[in-house]
Amino acid sequence: MKSRISLLAAAILLSASAARISAADWPQWRGPALNGTSPETNLPLKWGEQENVAWKLPVSSRAGSTPIVSGDYIFLMNADADFSGNLEVWCVDRNKGEILWKRPIGAGNRQERKGNMISNSPVTDGKTVWVLTGTGMLKAFDFKGNELWSRDIQKDYGRFGQNWGYGSSPLLYEDSLYVQVLHGMRTQDPSYILRIDAKTGKTLWRVERPTTAHQESPDAYTTPQIYKDGKRTELIVSGGEAVTSHDLATGKETWRGTGFNPTGRGDFRVIASALVYGDMVYVPTRIKPLLAFRFMQGEGESAKQVFSFDHGPDVPTPVCDGKLFYSVNDQGIMWALDAKSGDEVYGGQRLKAATYSSSPTLADRKLYVTNEDGLTSVVKQGAQFEVLAENQLEGYTLSSPAVSEGQIFIRTDKFLYAIGKRAAPAPPADAKKPPAKKAK
Repeated sequence: MKSRISLLAAAILLSASAARISAADWPQWRGPALNGTSPETNLPLKWGEQENVAWKLPVSSRAGSTPIVSGDYIFLMNADADFSGNLEVWCVDRNKGEILWKRPIGAGNRQERKGNMISNSPVTDGKTVWVLTGTGMLKAFDFKGNELWSRDIQKDYGRFGQNWGYGSSPLLYEDSLYVQVLHGMRTQDPSYILRIDAKTGKTLWRVERPTTAHQESPDAYTTPQIYKDGKRTELIVSGGEAVTSHDLATGKETWRGTGFNPTGRGDFRVIASALVYGDMVYVPTRIKPLLAFRFMQGEGESAKQVFSFDHGPDVPTPVCDGKLFYSVNDQGIMWALDAKSGDEVYGGQRLKAATYSSSPTLADRKLYVTNEDGLTSVVKQGAQFEVLAENQLEGYTLSSPAVSEGQIFIRTDKFLYAIGKRAAPAPPADAKKPPAKKAK
């Protein structure tokens, strides 16, 4: 019981400190808790082109990046469909679905298999929005669209060398952005991680991240995560046949887990990101093996492998509710495992036949899983597999669902959709109570 309480406290601390904005927002790719979950309730169950859509905003291109929600504002990446113009960040009025401003963030968009140069999701702290492109342009804007600073990561540290373009999103934690560049297929330069001052754009540290992987296997399209318990807060980076933990103050590697490419294949690039929940770190590879580690409290900077799973995803990042670990593979086959032991609770359950690239979102005791054909399956959270609804929208879809204040936001290559009605925001905890009426 004491252990469960400590893990719950750590999760609450992470949610509160990861972004200095409302828990009802969706401030970066994996949401307010950095793990694809949200405390939202009363979310829509059913929708379609003519049902339960508050508004839809035309967009001009596909994007793997997720729309980011902060109060009355939504931020999303966009580009010209013919790859002729600028990469842009849009600020959208969340209530009306109207564009408030657009700002260029660079040129050079190109197709890389499914993705392009706007596969990276923005991040926000409720006052500033930061955007990173696949071309390495990193910029900060205030909510009025004023550019605060700009960096060119490739100009500063050399050309990206991934085989299929750069697709990692920046991670915002407290006052810093964490940017990883894990590559090797098309470069001899080392992989590295950056900590960047979010206010000024200056590099606070840069550390190399060595790997013994070869050919395409050093490449990773993952996004770093945060591990936090009562004693430490560290950066988790996955890819290049390893998962590593890094001291936030210095970038020093404190722990490394291996065993992700047991046959030594040369095409073992990694797309799905690591998932941190409580004291567990779940690390996908290229389907198998997915390895789960538990950080050992009181035993120094170490973690122990606790299970291996051979039916992991290639592209979608899994999600967890603390009891069950949910994985959806690229063919729409879903598994639920015991989150601590890896024991199968249910397995091999098929969603609608299609290709799945977006990551599942868990909220309102449901999992929202969107396939590339724009269909979102709503699956009941828990030990029994049950599809509650299947909801079709128009357009090719790579982006993951974002949820905020009773609404679901889904981006296809045709539209950004706001699903459902916006709930009234909860009053702040320190709000004054209205004065009591005097008795007559």
